[in-house]
Amino acid sequence: MKRVAAIDCGTNSIRLLVADADPATGELKDLDRRMQIVRLGQGVDRTGRLAPEALERTFAACREYAAVIKGLGAEQVRFVATSASRDAENRDDFVRGVVDILGVEPEVITGDQEAEFSFNGATKELTGRADLERPFLVVDIGGGSTEFVLGADSVRAARSVDVGCVRMTERHLVHGGVISDPPTEGQIAAIKADVATALDRAEETVPLREAATLVGLAGSVTTVAAIALGLDRYESEAIHHSRISLAKVREITDRLLSSTHAERAAIPVMHPGRVDVIAAGALVLLSIMERTGAAEVVVSEHDILDGIAWSLAG
Repeated sequence: MKRVAAIDCGTNSIRLLVADADPATGELKDLDRRMQIVRLGQGVDRTGRLAPEALERTFAACREYAAVIKGLGAEQVRFVATSASRDAENRDDFVRGVVDILGVEPEVITGDQEAEFSFNGATKELTGRADLERPFLVVDIGGGSTEFVLGADSVRAARSVDVGCVRMTERHLVHGGVISDPPTEGQIAAIKADVATALDRAEETVPLREAATLVGLAGSVTTVAAIALGLDRYESEAIHHSRISLAKVREITDRLLSSTHAERAAIPVMHPGRVDVIAAGALVLLSIMERTGAAEVVVSEHDILDGIAWSLAG
């Protein structure tokens, strides 16, 4: 067993996994798995820079994670940064801050690397499942980008496109610093058009319609699943490997798009940091299911974070 720590810093959230990994058995035993919504990508689509307050929120989370890693005695640490820090002009400020706090340099990975980590993290447990056909299409809907990865035992094709719940919300639903509540039909149509264009780009590389099983990752997908399951609190065990139909995803998306901030915030499983961006995230998921012809999405709580941990265990 090897004790490893993986950190995934995305556009919306920063997550930590400390686990004991056994490459011989393929077992990954969680010791600590936690998440904070820090909105690192706040305003990046508009300004091209990481906001000072977003950096400070992220560094505060890093200080907490450093204490956890030290307390559990992880042998190796890997910090992966994704869409927001790829796009920002001042990403060197981000890198310096992380090194000062954690002693490791964040790897600002490419979209293709991000996709491979997501695929490995999501499918390691699924490869022996007789009830799931291959190939898998793993879709990781993040804050700033969405990754598409097609494969069976390994990655066959991958593509990252700049469509995510935060980016779509800031681009189309915010006017004068205020989020439309609920969105207008025109705003919804604009998001759909952006997502359709992104799916066209993804299909240049990844044959999306050849997938036999759609596997959905990240907070937008797991939140939609939690709502679909009627949970009165967020339960990872119930959500992990749940199967949500296209009809149910469409019903929930329509509900979220027609609801107010207060109505979304009142949903028992809704994380406060997702209230403003969940409608756009659900719409991205629905658009993907409609494009691929998927009758359902298999929801995974294991994703890029687990893939990062496995990269240290090999």
